[in-house]
Amino acid sequence: MGQSATETEIKLPFPDTQTARQRLTAAGFRVYKRRVFEANTVFDTPRLALRRKALLLRLRQAGKLTILTYKGRPVPGKHKSREEREVQIPDSDTMAKILQGIGYAPVFRYEKYRTEFQQSTGHGIAMLDETPIGVFVELEGTPAWIDRTARRMQFSDADYITSSYGLLYREWCRRNHIRPTHMVFGKNSLQGHR
Repeated sequence: MGQSATETEIKLPFPDTQTARQRLTAAGFRVYKRRVFEANTVFDTPRLALRRKALLLRLRQAGKLTILTYKGRPVPGKHKSREEREVQIPDSDTMAKILQGIGYAPVFRYEKYRTEFQQSTGHGIAMLDETPIGVFVELEGTPAWIDRTARRMQFSDADYITSSYGLLYREWCRRNHIRPTHMVFGKNSLQGHR
């Protein structure tokens, strides 16, 4: 967190958590940070000004940590690359009230379980995300490292996903004829599909 102002990443889809873990292990990854539950709240103006500009303002609770994140407009390409700024916040409720006080409101909540992996070389990071709409591995690093790692995990450029979880959730709802609300674990999720 805070090491780089630019984040470059892709997501790769997996049928289940076991397959993802097997492919990560085969590619030389080991658990770097244990599995933790994340609750994310995206804030925006009432007219969704940030979403329309492809910007993101997010408050994340991950275990005992609360992190405020700003993400800039993505640069077009086969990898998702954008400015990212993060700061650890001591009190999520107070931060939410500050954001609301200056005109932002919670517009989307999404949940996931995340396990972070690294290779011994440490050139990038792989994050195994178990979400209500499926299992994904995010690869974050240099474009060359992402491409090499994706190939080692038996994926090609055509498999790369650069969409946000918000957009993936709306697409999932459309395919499943469900009215979008929030991407949270519950009766309309794939919670048991791991």
